[in-house]
Amino acid sequence: MSLTTAPSFQIWRRLITAASPPITTHSSFSLRVHKSSLSHTAAASLRCCYSSSTSTRRMGDPIADENMDAVQRRLMFDDECILVDENDRVVGHDTKYNCHLMEKIEAENLLHRAFSVFLFNSKYELLLQQRSAAKVTFPLVWTNTCCSHPLYRDSELVEENALGVRNAAQRKLLDELGIPAEDVPVDQFTPLGRILYKAPSDGKWGEHELDYLLFMVREVNMKPNPDEVAEVKYVNREQLKELLRKADAGEEGLKLSPWFRLIVDNFLFKWWDHLEKGTLKEVIDMKTIHKLT
Repeated sequence: MSLTTAPSFQIWRRLITAASPPITTHSSFSLRVHKSSLSHTAAASLRCCYSSSTSTRRMGDPIADENMDAVQRRLMFDDECILVDENDRVVGHDTKYNCHLMEKIEAENLLHRAFSVFLFNSKYELLLQQRSAAKVTFPLVWTNTCCSHPLYRDSELVEENALGVRNAAQRKLLDELGIPAEDVPVDQFTPLGRILYKAPSDGKWGEHELDYLLFMVREVNMKPNPDEVAEVKYVNREQLKELLRKADAGEEGLKLSPWFRLIVDNFLFKWWDHLEKGTLKEVIDMKTIHKLT
């Protein structure tokens, strides 16, 4: 049984989906997502379904952090990331927990496959999200539309035309932002390139990823998941530049994810220009793996 078909996961998804009505986005906006939108009954049911599905395996486990949000704990232990070498060849798999422990990253050179989605509306404004406070790595930082990992499952291991990564991106846009699969067809993602980077988060946690960069232009319906996302907003180029300035100046406590900043500094504005001109195919380079620091 896959994670997405497990009874506890389906219960969890229904609870989140029922929490708030969908949002259709067609212009610049900013939306703050509140966990309080979940009813007490739904929250209790969520805790119950998590506990019943994991208590046998997790009870007494010394590495199961007590302060970790229940949903994040489930994802950290049940999700298996795809381990790759620096040439993006699959070499194994491990839990999301182990893949993000800096001591294991440093000791074992664990490197996992990831993706970063850049979703634009019809006005070529980029959708950004602020990661929720419950996130284990890089909580409350602003980043691109969706950043996550393909999992070690058949549908997300497909190498041809990065299909496995694109399947994973569609799955996570639903999980994090409540964007229905039909709003983000797999064949509408444009893989533009790959980067390899390493970034510590808080000393204990960090990232070491081989990251696929995906562009898409679509108008979408959205229902952000408060366990994943604190706030969302569309920005144009000038608004993004102002966010960068504030982050550099330390204003308003604003922080950007390290992978997003690397992509912005190395690729984003050039690719954005090509997107608007209709020449995006000219900058596709899936052969090179850019090692960024």
